[in-house]
Amino acid sequence: MPNIMTSAAMRVRTGWVKHALQIISAFAISVFAAMPAHADPQRIAFLGIQMQNDNEGYEPTSDAERNRMRLVSAAFKKMLADSGKYTFVSVPATEQQKIEAGQAVGVCGGCEFDYGRNLNVERVAWIRVQKISNLILNLNVYIADVPNQRIGFVHSVDLRNNTDESWIRGIHYLVQNYLLPNAQG
Repeated sequence: MPNIMTSAAMRVRTGWVKHALQIISAFAISVFAAMPAHADPQRIAFLGIQMQNDNEGYEPTSDAERNRMRLVSAAFKKMLADSGKYTFVSVPATEQQKIEAGQAVGVCGGCEFDYGRNLNVERVAWIRVQKISNLILNLNVYIADVPNQRIGFVHSVDLRNNTDESWIRGIHYLVQNYLLPNAQG
């Protein structure tokens, strides 16, 4: 005997299928709506890295430490740029000279916001390394929100050795665990 469905049975089956498709569609829409929208990268300027050597008179800042400052700066900028969340804006030589000639960024009464406005960026960042001794150093990262004139990110990691490896490991740890904890890589 052929399998013949009554029109009532077909309406029930069709209604159930439509209802199931509506539920699946609603679920799919809610999943996509919950996903973060792709935001344009924020324009950021790196104002530099500063060394605060608490024992400068006894143990002057070395060429190796100045080189580590360059390595940390480059690694910091690369990690932020690679995240896709930030686009670095070059700091012109004239502005860099002002930064270097002025008071230390972060303790200058808001000069970091002035630099940010001059560079037309949303964020400015700088790093300060505090050398307490040759075995104890602190690496501090600051990011300021220029339009709102507030420092939005401040974090520090302790370094327990004064080597290229410890400095690079410190900046990687800080960025990966505090600044960009959900970034891939």
